[in-house]
Amino acid sequence: MTLWWVMEKGGFLMWPLLACSVLGLAVFLERLIRLLGATSRDRDLVERVAERVLAGDLEGARREAARGRGSVARMLYEGLSMGFTDPETVERLLSSAAEKERAELSRYFGLMALVGNLAPLLGLLGTVIGMIRAFQTVEALGERVTPSHLAGGIWEAMLTTAAGLTVAIPIMIGLSYLEGRLARIENQMEEAATLLLKALKERERHAAA
Repeated sequence: MTLWWVMEKGGFLMWPLLACSVLGLAVFLERLIRLLGATSRDRDLVERVAERVLAGDLEGARREAARGRGSVARMLYEGLSMGFTDPETVERLLSSAAEKERAELSRYFGLMALVGNLAPLLGLLGTVIGMIRAFQTVEALGERVTPSHLAGGIWEAMLTTAAGLTVAIPIMIGLSYLEGRLARIENQMEEAATLLLKALKERERHAAA
């Protein structure tokens, strides 16, 4: 049983399903690479930035953030872009930078969800069309119809449903995996923002003392 044979037996809707499969795989791989690149692997980055902040070394703090890679480093760099201003301003900058990172990292998630939901519907439509054709054959043959005629038409019709589910299930699993990775990055950003704000408040307290 070859791919071409399955495509031929399943009918014209197998081609949109194949396109959904290719598109879903391409988006998954592109987003996976993007998320892997955005994940912070430098566990000490936030502590180094916070130490610089406590020491009043703005340029050093920004340098440390600029050396880092990933969403956390970019967010910290943006948070310090206006210098040692009040914590409320820094918090707004951090929040804006984090939201920008989330939007960038979750791009095309909606497309993957659309493809994952569309594929089973295309498969079901193909099955309905195949069943209609099968019963048209029964009507045309009348009393000459045999169980093999009916069974052959039905199993060919069911091919598109199987194909639709085969395409949709891996795409939805992949989307769930990507969303999990994004959630971990969001947690890293939240923890980093909290530590930076804490360091800024500590610096203010020491300066006021």
